[in-house]
Amino acid sequence: MGHAQRVGRLLLLSALMGVAAGLGAGAFEAVVGLAKVLLLDGLAGFRPALAAGDHPLFGATDTPFRPWVLALLPVLGGLAGGALVYGFAPDADGPGTEAAIDAYHNRRGVIRRRVPWVKALASALTLGTGGSAGREGPIALIGAGIGSTLAQVLRLSVRDRRILMVAGMAAGIGAIFRAPLAAALFAAEVLYKEMDLEFEVIVPSVIAAIVAYSIFTLMFGVDPLFTTPPFSFRDPRQLLPYTLLALGSAGGAWLFAKVFQRIQKLFRSLKLRRMLKPALGGIVVGGFALVAPETIGSGYGMLQVAFEREVSLSILVVVAFGKILTTSFTVGSGQSGGVFGPAVVIGGAFGGIVAHGCETAMPGISPESGAFVMVGMAGFFSAAANTPLSSIIMVSEMTGNYELLVPTMWVCIIAFLSMRKTSLYEGQVARRSDSPVHLGEMMQETLQRLVVRDALRDVVDEPVVSVSAGTPLRELSQRFASSHHCAFPVVDGDGRLIGVIDDDALRMAICMQGMDSLVVAHDLIEAAPQLHPEESLQSAMHKMVTSGHDELVVVDSLDPTRLVGSLSRRDLIAAYDHAIYRDLEDRVQSGLDLGAG
Repeated sequence: MGHAQRVGRLLLLSALMGVAAGLGAGAFEAVVGLAKVLLLDGLAGFRPALAAGDHPLFGATDTPFRPWVLALLPVLGGLAGGALVYGFAPDADGPGTEAAIDAYHNRRGVIRRRVPWVKALASALTLGTGGSAGREGPIALIGAGIGSTLAQVLRLSVRDRRILMVAGMAAGIGAIFRAPLAAALFAAEVLYKEMDLEFEVIVPSVIAAIVAYSIFTLMFGVDPLFTTPPFSFRDPRQLLPYTLLALGSAGGAWLFAKVFQRIQKLFRSLKLRRMLKPALGGIVVGGFALVAPETIGSGYGMLQVAFEREVSLSILVVVAFGKILTTSFTVGSGQSGGVFGPAVVIGGAFGGIVAHGCETAMPGISPESGAFVMVGMAGFFSAAANTPLSSIIMVSEMTGNYELLVPTMWVCIIAFLSMRKTSLYEGQVARRSDSPVHLGEMMQETLQRLVVRDALRDVVDEPVVSVSAGTPLRELSQRFASSHHCAFPVVDGDGRLIGVIDDDALRMAICMQGMDSLVVAHDLIEAAPQLHPEESLQSAMHKMVTSGHDELVVVDSLDPTRLVGSLSRRDLIAAYDHAIYRDLEDRVQSGLDLGAG
């Protein structure tokens, strides 16, 4: 299949997978809505405020509020979800985005077929019982699982399977948050801790996300998740308070990541059956439900209120720090759910806290508190997940407000640069060159660039030694014993190459008793591939592997009987190592020159 055909097929499959992911996102949304009505509303009478675009699919019940039931629900949800996940698909626990990142880097893009469905049901139990978790983690793994399954069914290459898996992740997130562009960037960006992107997945991700978004909005409408007043940025002096917001967001994100990872490690180390750990986390969440119910659930309603009017400082502090704990005990204990949703709520609360301080310290230039809330959402997640580009677009698409792009970019970049060493996602690698996915690609590119002549220049051992066709077996043995070579070229009286002897043929001859005086070099000649000086090292490696010879002779391109030298597997690896070292030196020198300029 030609390159154009392969690309066309991949894009067509991305669109097809977008349809499946859009339908999957719609089904997941319906299941979560039903779980909330039956459990949070029907049993506990808990009806928190909703985001403006978060339209309930089912009518509310008339159950009176029962605090003790609300406190018990996270425990029951943890028990049921833990039994479901650890009984059928243990790899569906925790934040789904983390599992998708791990599958991309370390599992050849393979996600077991049962994982998306177990993840959907377990996450519905978490969200339907008041767990502090988001929908992006489950839908990311659901979409990624659909892409991986489609690739496995069609027996696509590992490379295409990884691409479809990431495109599926983008499709699910783009649909559920009505943010297709941000989702495509997020899927390419979240794989790495540094400012790096998986470029080859962007186009398939955009196509899949647009199709999934279209399918989802046909069912649930096109309104953005949040509505905001007409915020705007007209005064460049406001970048000063926004800088304080960036630093505050970075500090809050660092605290969130540290607390989340500590609690996650604590639960992993507990000597307790894994399916019981989510219930233990649910006990803590249930305690918060009694004293601070605004810290459980999605928290989107609090953000919607904060956009429209000023929220008291005490409420913002309770939400910011309380939700760090409830999210950590929900997802960190093994319950299924994402961390993006809680992160934007925490970030919005931190934005509101900074707004209160700036209104007191800089009343003349401080923006509206709602603007701080919106920009804080983006800055916080940019720092917490190391995803500055997608965070800028994500919040704009989620709110339908693009008037604050300049301060959002400012805050996201500063917050990201302030916290590059820490991330919510432990599976992120630093950059593309550190990913196992690209190590093989880098080696292939380097071996394609280098030629045999380059490797011969790097050889520092003694030159190749040829033997004449009449050399006796005893003399051959002595020459092999005193040389590092594992193959000797055999030449005729005019010095022209007639064949090769390798160490395997020599060992077999030595084992034949009484043959020392009868066997000569010409008798041991074997057919072996030859190399040319202009041939790539990748081709040389292929010939070594397929022929089983660890050393091949190099002959003149125009005259195959004129010996140029020999190349061993060790020489080839040394040439590759030298090339990588030279490239690294060049990059360092370029950086020094740039800094000096």
